[in-house]
Amino acid sequence: MADDIDPTEMLDTTGLRCPLPVVKTEALLRRLPAGATLRVLADDPIALVDIPHFAREAGHACDRLGDESDAFVFLITVFGAQGGSN
Repeated sequence: MADDIDPTEMLDTTGLRCPLPVVKTEALLRRLPAGATLRVLADDPIALVDIPHFAREAGHACDRLGDESDAFVFLITVFGAQGGSN
């Protein structure tokens, strides 16, 4: 189950508003190798749509794990080649 995974990286975007949660998520994902996982916290209501949409459009899996301290929690699994070793 996705909430049992220990993420490779964590990103806290609480307090940031659209488009910054997605911009910061994209920047971090570009550095991660395939198979890595990224746990993202976001409290911008638009992130509920934007983060999963961005992740799927980029070819990654995205699961919403629930809420934590008034923030939404996402787990993104990186698929495909990223910039990890460039």
